Amino acid sequence: MARPRTPILSRAGICAAALEIIDADGLPALSMRKLASALGVQVASLYSHVKTKDDLLEEIGNEIMAEVDVSGFSTGDWRQGVATWARSYRAALRAHPNMVPVLATGPGRRETALQRADAVHGGLVGAGWPPRHATLIGASTKYLVLGAAMTSFGKGFADDVQIYVDRYPHLDQAHRLRANAEEIDRDAFELALTAFLDGLESLYINGEFLAKGHQSCAVEDSHRSW
Repeated sequence: MARPRTPILSRAGICAAALEIIDADGLPALSMRKLASALGVQVASLYSHVKTKDDLLEEIGNEIMAEVDVSGFSTGDWRQGVATWARSYRAALRAHPNMVPVLATGPGRRETALQRADAVHGGLVGAGWPPRHATLIGASTKYLVLGAAMTSFGKGFADDVQIYVDRYPHLDQAHRLRANAEEIDRDAFELALTAFLDGLESLYINGEFLAKGHQSCAVEDSHRSW
């Protein structure tokens, strides 16, 4: 049989091509016309597989969130669960930083993200955290991960020593940061994550609130389901 002149499309192939455009040129660069051109088809051909551009972005978001590991919560060790989740979440976002604005809006109706959220909340509650605190831990972890994924501390500095040497005496080594940005970003994230987890352990262990000033939270938790 002769090969078809029009490439055979699949939803997975369309998503992959769209993500390549986003990774290379950013979200604003993605259009259905540009995507069709990249795939060698007419724009109309895309709409038999995806309804809209937003539908396409939701599907790409699902695929990225599928890389996030929440299996650690199944062991009953909430600390390990949060740590594994946070690290894999950061890795997934850093692999596709231009998709962060889409994923930062929350799970919405995105199936894969909702599955992860359900596993996180269920794992925390199952480990003894009250539902309200489980919600707050989930939100706090997301803030930490998104902040780490959306920016780079080290890359925010220039590598020209003359910018700093005369006017900013406490930044006399700042010109070295850019070259070591990956290490700085990784270690800074690990420091923040460890401090966060240590702080949580100081608040709640084996069902008992240990820190002063948190009795009111315990009372609130007894009356709230979130």
